[in-house]
Amino acid sequence: MTSWWRPALWLLLILSVAANAVASSLDVSVVVGLGFGLVTLACAVVLAAHHYRHR
Repeated sequence: MTSWWRPALWLLLILSVAANAVASSLDVSVVVGLGFGLVTLACAVVLAAHHYRHR
């Protein structure tokens, strides 16, 4: 994993959490919230796997 992947994943994680919170507060479609939630989960899993693989 190159050096720009981790900061990009952290940024995507933060943005997807914020977008999920906004979507939840605005009563947007469940599918949109689910999409943001899956992106958040994927980023968290990849970051955790990278952390445990490189410690």
